[in-house]
Amino acid sequence: MEKNYACPPPSKGNLITVLSIDGGGVKGIIPATFLTFLESKLQELDGSNARIAYYFDVIAGTSTGGLITAMLATPSLSNAKQPCYEAKDIVLFYLQHCPHIFPCRTGFFGWFFKILHMIKMIIGPKYDGKYLHKIINDLLGDRRVKETLTNVVIPTFDVKRVKTTIFSTFKARSNTLMDARLADVCIGTSAAPTFLPAHYFETVDHHTGASCSFNIIDGGIVANNPTLVAMGEITKQIRWKSKEFPETKPLDYHRYLVISLGTGLPEQDIKFDAWHVAKWGIFGWLGREDTMPLLNMFLHASSDMTDTHVANLFKAMGCSDQLLRIQDHNIPIEAVPVDLSTEKNLQGLVKIGEKLLHKPLSKDDCMINYIEPMPKACDTLTNADVLTRFAKLLSDERKLRLQNMELDASHSTH
Repeated sequence: MEKNYACPPPSKGNLITVLSIDGGGVKGIIPATFLTFLESKLQELDGSNARIAYYFDVIAGTSTGGLITAMLATPSLSNAKQPCYEAKDIVLFYLQHCPHIFPCRTGFFGWFFKILHMIKMIIGPKYDGKYLHKIINDLLGDRRVKETLTNVVIPTFDVKRVKTTIFSTFKARSNTLMDARLADVCIGTSAAPTFLPAHYFETVDHHTGASCSFNIIDGGIVANNPTLVAMGEITKQIRWKSKEFPETKPLDYHRYLVISLGTGLPEQDIKFDAWHVAKWGIFGWLGREDTMPLLNMFLHASSDMTDTHVANLFKAMGCSDQLLRIQDHNIPIEAVPVDLSTEKNLQGLVKIGEKLLHKPLSKDDCMINYIEPMPKACDTLTNADVLTRFAKLLSDERKLRLQNMELDASHSTH
């Protein structure tokens, strides 16, 4: 383990490993809780130096998931062989900085600031984003997409081109103009409409003098759940016969091991029905019950469609046991807003993540993750148990790759 800190190439093993993290603002605390547990299990297996980035060929993230992706995969400024953050520190990062990114007032002046924010949202974004920009720039510095410890995939949407713009390590290595600063990419993919301002930045090819400009907003417009985006980027590499990936058919999903982490969906008894919704105007859709129904429904529908498609795809290929999707489908309505940064809500999100981690799987969970036999297994099996199994698979895969790399090295010297 000590000889090689980066993720060894999948061509040296049996699997192609993918980690995907949904968007969701402050609710990024929930997947961060799962990642803390997963990394702790990897450290139990392989030592205290184990990090998430050493085990996944691709880490994909949208919006807040894009920021977590960068934190997991960006080399530390003090040690280029290790990421700037351990998984266990990400929750603390959110608890410390979210109240400044999304300033919120409670108590006597709470209603006044709520009205002020509503007025601001009519004429511009709810927050100016200055603190977010500063903290991301301080965190990531001038590190660029191609410098990550493993491949990253971060979806965004360019409002000027009116098209998806996906930033990935793959593209950055082959196209200098796509090798943007990670800080710019993270600021862009987090720029949720009405909440934060769109982000403009440029990239320059210093050899040719060519430049490219980007006008970016939240990646959730494209794919709030970026699992399929990540798999699509891998498929391109396989089709282009990249040496990094094993010789296999582009759609051979038997080789994939995927962990996809959600940021929570609202409880099912919200009193939204056709009779109420039919009466809503623009303010009803954009601000109701302390939430933004239109935005939430859009993002949740996007994630659910990806969930369904990926699950059906793996099931059709007979490899559903290599896909793990963790999503809370019943978080309280008061925890739904992506910008509610009160201490009570942030601590509540930590508890939601911990509770879901150790909650016995429902029959629906077992069906989604293809765990058999359903009735008996679901009585005692938890998400923590399934993550522990995946940690062992990831550890074994990494050890196999390192062993094969050592064998190749020894053969080349003889």
